[in-house]
Amino acid sequence: MNKTLKSADSAANGGGIGGDDLHVPSAQNLSRKFPRPTEDSILVCTVGGVGQIGMNWTLYGHAGRWVLVDAGSAFAPRDIEGVDAIFPDPRSLKAIIPQLDALIVTHAHEDHIGAIHRLWPALKAPIYATPFAGRVLANRFRELGRLGEVDIKTYNLGDTLEIGAFKVQTIRMTHSVPECAALAFKTPAGTVLHTGDWKLDPNPVIGLPTDTDALKELGREGVLGMVCDSTNADRYGEITSEAMVAEGMREVFAKSKGMTVVTCFATNVARLASVARAAAATGRKIAVAGRSLIRTEQAARECGLLDGVPEFLHDVSHLKGLDRREMALICTGSQGEGNAALARLASGEDNRLPAIRPGDVVVHSARVIPGNEADVELIFDGLRARGATILQEEFNGKPLHVSGHAKANELETMYSMIRPRFAIPVHGEREHLEAHERIAKASRVREVELAAEGDVLRVSRRRVQKVAHVKIDLLCALSVARGVRLATWNPVTLEAVPFEKRGPRNGQRDQKRKDSVKPKGGRRNWRDRKPRQDRPSEEGRVMRMG
Repeated sequence: MNKTLKSADSAANGGGIGGDDLHVPSAQNLSRKFPRPTEDSILVCTVGGVGQIGMNWTLYGHAGRWVLVDAGSAFAPRDIEGVDAIFPDPRSLKAIIPQLDALIVTHAHEDHIGAIHRLWPALKAPIYATPFAGRVLANRFRELGRLGEVDIKTYNLGDTLEIGAFKVQTIRMTHSVPECAALAFKTPAGTVLHTGDWKLDPNPVIGLPTDTDALKELGREGVLGMVCDSTNADRYGEITSEAMVAEGMREVFAKSKGMTVVTCFATNVARLASVARAAAATGRKIAVAGRSLIRTEQAARECGLLDGVPEFLHDVSHLKGLDRREMALICTGSQGEGNAALARLASGEDNRLPAIRPGDVVVHSARVIPGNEADVELIFDGLRARGATILQEEFNGKPLHVSGHAKANELETMYSMIRPRFAIPVHGEREHLEAHERIAKASRVREVELAAEGDVLRVSRRRVQKVAHVKIDLLCALSVARGVRLATWNPVTLEAVPFEKRGPRNGQRDQKRKDSVKPKGGRRNWRDRKPRQDRPSEEGRVMRMG
């Protein structure tokens, strides 16, 4: 069944939420300050992650205390050089920081953890993460020499955490990275479920399927509100599994007469496993190219997620001298990043990598994020010019990539299990949130609230209500010749202004603005192009308050 709830044309044309539709509260009398959480309700503040894909931050408040779920980043548009990542300014949360009891991480994708190693010493709250996400974060802090300054606590999926005013039940979910958790915030006032990113993958290759028994039991207990992923809410389709991709990879590796190259999102551990097994089954040696992939594999092996999976060669030069049918490579660069391994293969300028030759096959095992198409096609052209065949989406009817997010029919199943009284769609652009709203209403949810970034919602037994709108400023991490600095980010002018260029009182830019970073080709809204989802994390950008 391939029906859609709404045309995707607006997404393909850049359709992020602009500055004036969902980002200005409709009620003129809304407070501009964080209200104090009371004992008869749960507050939900969508700091980020609504109106865009990326930069997911959500606050939950009850009985005077707060918990933050995830602290992700977004990437700047490609034509803005020198800006590595964009994220909320934690000083926007200054009023509630003394009452912040923890950060809980749902999973290890950049749009959920990308700001943590840059900002967390400034916030000084313990971090709760699953073993894999915790290892990824610990490795980043260790490289910065700051591991001793953070308190990373590990939880296992299924654990119940007692944090501040909340009991938080963690529930196993499947996604395109291991150990994803949904979080059920339980209080005497009721329960709110935060799904995180999820899908109903019956055979995820790494780990177990989504714990539908726990979700059904939670639904029987009663759920006031559900804060739920909307990424694929605008499309119906077959429920796909990572195991289907594994079958496709085996067939490609068996039929390819030359070297086989696979490029994918760096955090997809299951894809790493599928490719390694396909190589071993067809008599190929496989190497890994790209720092972020190497780090992912290292963290996954340290956590036991790749037990029994054949080892990769970390020195790509060891492929040289083998017959072409004995060679395989998995690499970064699925989104057309100019400095990634796939781009270097296309240019032929990196002698450390094996040369692409006629008969080689390149598998693009990832969705091209809208806005990156031209960059990806440029690299494909370079690979084809060297004789490579490019495979995308499927091979002989078997998928070579599947989404990690629930489609509309899976959302309908989730609503049938949870039966929430109220719904708060998150993690999506406007068309995704509106499609999710239609699904929720068709599932007989009493009220659906479409939030904007900075909205504070009160969820009680009677209703869900917008009670405040807090201005969320943005920061970005700069990469410049004399080091790396943080800067304020202006989403209207697309300017990044380093801290030292701001006036001491009013925060205005130095008139010379010599170090400001501006876009090529004039002004436009930064949401007009999707953020990059597959760029290796850049280390060393740590927030220093004050």
